Amino acid sequence: MNQPQESLVSEIDRCVLQTIVETANDHFFIVGGDGRVLDISPGAEAVYGVPRDELLSSSVQQLQQAGVLKPSITLEVMRTQRPAQLMQVTGTGRRVIAEAYPVFVNGKLERIISRSRDLTDLQLLQDEYALLQKRFSEHLIRSHATPDADEQALDDALDNLQVRSHVMREIALLLKRVASSDANVLMLGESGVGKTAFAKQLHRWSERRGGPFIEVNCAAIPENLFESEMFGYQPGAFSGAARQGKAGLLEQAEGGTLFLDEIGELPLLMQTKLLKVIQDGSLTRLGDTRPRRVDFRLVVATNQDLGKQVEAGNFRLDLYYRLNVIPVTLPPLRDRREDIPGLVEACLKRLNQRYGRQKILGNQVWSTLMGSEWPGNVRELENWLERAWLSSPTDQIEVLAAHPPAQLSPASVQPMSTPSAANPMMEHETLKQYLARLERDTLEQLSDTLPSTYAIARRLGISQSSVVRRLQRYGLNAPKQQSV
Repeated sequence: MNQPQESLVSEIDRCVLQTIVETANDHFFIVGGDGRVLDISPGAEAVYGVPRDELLSSSVQQLQQAGVLKPSITLEVMRTQRPAQLMQVTGTGRRVIAEAYPVFVNGKLERIISRSRDLTDLQLLQDEYALLQKRFSEHLIRSHATPDADEQALDDALDNLQVRSHVMREIALLLKRVASSDANVLMLGESGVGKTAFAKQLHRWSERRGGPFIEVNCAAIPENLFESEMFGYQPGAFSGAARQGKAGLLEQAEGGTLFLDEIGELPLLMQTKLLKVIQDGSLTRLGDTRPRRVDFRLVVATNQDLGKQVEAGNFRLDLYYRLNVIPVTLPPLRDRREDIPGLVEACLKRLNQRYGRQKILGNQVWSTLMGSEWPGNVRELENWLERAWLSSPTDQIEVLAAHPPAQLSPASVQPMSTPSAANPMMEHETLKQYLARLERDTLEQLSDTLPSTYAIARRLGISQSSVVRRLQRYGLNAPKQQSV
């Protein structure tokens, strides 16, 4: 007697699925575990340039070989047995972002569901928006039209933030104006330009200044601990979990500001979970089934080109647009040298208070400071000042006390020993073990001789976040002068 009811439910489910596929804005492909195309949404034929009937009589293997899918995200899921996201260029020349998810039944891959979103028109709108933003910024710089009253109010509100250049004052005014809203802010710029300092100032200007400011370096948390650290966990959620459970960093930011630095290093799975928190305003701890409401202002920062990260499939497009509500680009220190005197004076004041002496800078030091490129920006400037302060035998700091990296002569840089001479391969040591030992020894040597993980990254030609992860992997300490 249950058979008719089961058939009715099955028919309803089929109709629901058909309605979703046929009415969605995204373009759906439903593919069998062997690659055969079982169903597609009607709009897909316009994007991919192939009639619907022809698509339905093909396989993804054939479509990729014919250049219709370049590349096929479904084949990637079939290969890895995991969800995937990538950028495609279709046979009609349109750019789409594609996502695909495996469907397993009793452990066997039975279906792959993929959906794609056409970015071509959206990219044109974005390019136009970027051009308008550039023209507006150029107009502000030409006009110098900021009222004196606003200038004075900004000076009074900047606290210890040292900005004298016109471009940085424009950025500070923009942040002051948007501080009262809860709009997400994306801070862009090279490492060390002051993104954290501006994020803290934005928090102090906001209505949430009475709440916490939670700073998270996404590159510094091991991937296997990221979910528990960010979302928290319930008692007994996993082996080693605290008996009372733990609130994650997202919950700790309740009523305040959450600052996610190095957002480009966020693992894809965590990107998906963060997007859900932003959309729903709630999260679920590990080992829990009950969602918890969260309320915080989100500010993120990166020195990477997130647009290129999206194209490479390393960053979710929908999360990128959620974060990129108010983009703020902080220029490097070499493009705003007017800020150097204020930064130097503030740093020197802190050093004098910290070490209990009143040191001053010699006259020749100023020309060195103003003329250097400072590839590490404000952080490098502050690190140099501390080295100069500590190495100066008198209360007047001279230029010979410490040289900015940009002025180091080739003769002053000691070459590293060759691996074969200093680290011969040991008996019974595999190639993998040998290379790991070389990597560890190299990192240990550079940590002892270079001032920061950023300097190590420049020396090795890799990202700073990669340096941090490798130091953690080998249990090595970051350079002593990493923080100033």
